[in-house]
Amino acid sequence: MSHLPDSHDTAPVKPSLWALSPLLVFFLLYLVISVAVQDFYAVPVTVAFTAAAVWAVLITRGKSMAERVDLFSSGVANRNILMMIWIFVLAGAFAQSARDMGAIDATVQLTLRLLPDNLLLASVFIASCFISLSVGTSVGTIVALAPVAVGLAEATQASTGMMTAIVVGGAFFGDNLSFISDTTIAATRTQGCAMRDKFRANVKVVFPAALLALACYVLLGWHVQSPPMGDAPIEWMKVFPYLLVLVTALAGIHVMAVLTLGLLATGLVGVGMGYFSFMAWFRSMGAGMTGMGELIIVTLLAGGVLALIRYNGGIAYIIGKITSHIRGRRGAEFSIAALVSMANLCTANNTIAIITIAIITVGPIAKEISDKFHIPPRRSASILDTFSCLVQGIIPYGAQMLMAAGIAQVSPLMIMEYLYYPLILGVCSIAAIALAPGRTRRHRKS
Repeated sequence: MSHLPDSHDTAPVKPSLWALSPLLVFFLLYLVISVAVQDFYAVPVTVAFTAAAVWAVLITRGKSMAERVDLFSSGVANRNILMMIWIFVLAGAFAQSARDMGAIDATVQLTLRLLPDNLLLASVFIASCFISLSVGTSVGTIVALAPVAVGLAEATQASTGMMTAIVVGGAFFGDNLSFISDTTIAATRTQGCAMRDKFRANVKVVFPAALLALACYVLLGWHVQSPPMGDAPIEWMKVFPYLLVLVTALAGIHVMAVLTLGLLATGLVGVGMGYFSFMAWFRSMGAGMTGMGELIIVTLLAGGVLALIRYNGGIAYIIGKITSHIRGRRGAEFSIAALVSMANLCTANNTIAIITIAIITVGPIAKEISDKFHIPPRRSASILDTFSCLVQGIIPYGAQMLMAAGIAQVSPLMIMEYLYYPLILGVCSIAAIALAPGRTRRHRKS
């Protein structure tokens, strides 16, 4: 019987461009074919990632087939991957049971009654930014707001992909800036700076990007019209489970506890008020969990594929190539941005990209580069965090994108089309590096 690999088995071998080929297989099957036939549902994402997983196993050398599968399985069993699975299961159960008891419809009606039609899109973005800044997690924000965003899209005839993208963009605003965000904590620790200093460096880039994105949503939403609401009373008891989720999320409670409380609230209110029966509540939870099946499969496959990419030297190849031609401070800052961006592409998780990869490789390398080229620690920490979040916001196989797509029941590519905030943030971040007064001198040894 084969053994699970230990840390020595999973240590990267020599740098290899070929190790990155599974990502190419995925992109060719999923993105290229979908764009070529102009149908984002032409290739199921599960099939594309299965093909990439098979290819990743086949190209792994120096191991028996059983050992290759063990390496793949070790990536699947990563604690971050399994935590996301639990969140997906609870999110699916809560979203479906809340929808079946009428909580989503009641919350949508309340929102439409309180907010002016032409500022609806902008208001959703502001709410997403505020919640994510308060809770420090993009996942928790998407769980809390995506169902309501989908309901608002249906009520106003707006694009479901666009409304979901607004929530996703705002979710990464707070993930990037919040003092309690795991990416902020990891970036500041690896670079040795205070959180407040990193925040001050970040806000100069992030806030203008958020204002530009907000202006876009104001213009896009200027002609949005909601249906007449009439004088129907607001069903506050139906809204209660959703308000509970928002309040507990803002209180900083762990997202799994938030979802569990919300799920219990839908049962107590739904069954107690006669909105559905006890068995209907169970069926709703079961349907919601089942509806997350594709999302769960993709997440597990992605974890295995990316573990093999790391083992085969894909990350080491990227780091070596990016750091080999640094010239001056601007080049150093761009190299730090490229390092964490490529690590993010190869891990599909912005926390893993900084913690699991950065502490071992990218973080120390970024620290060494910043010291050599006189880049302040707050600056390098800001670059690490910002580029990690913006890359995570635009890849179709990232956990946040998959969760949003699962809740909205649309293809991730339909959401990516409207991701204005991450794209604007990317432009602002690149401009901040390119236009900043730079020094080209290297560190002088005393």
